[in-house]
Amino acid sequence: MLIIVTYDVSTETREGRRRLRRVAKICEGIGQRVQKSVFECRVDLMQYEDLERRLLAEIDPEEDNLRLYRLTEPVELHVKEYGNFKAVDFEGPLVI
Repeated sequence: MLIIVTYDVSTETREGRRRLRRVAKICEGIGQRVQKSVFECRVDLMQYEDLERRLLAEIDPEEDNLRLYRLTEPVELHVKEYGNFKAVDFEGPLVI
């Protein structure tokens, strides 16, 4: 499944900046950054649940915001892409 992870972590304190780095690192490990705080991730159900658990362990629900969107198949009908960023083709070859 394709999911979109978005987050807004308060960076007013040192701990907030630390949380922001940890959330970004978790997302970078499983998906591709498409905007500063937006990631596309191709995951199965177990990976999705693990990602959600890890992110919830990092954020402060009183100060931060985390949103996970599951896109339904076929993804091509739900995603329109404009501009110079080209997403990784998860279904294509890893090495060209």
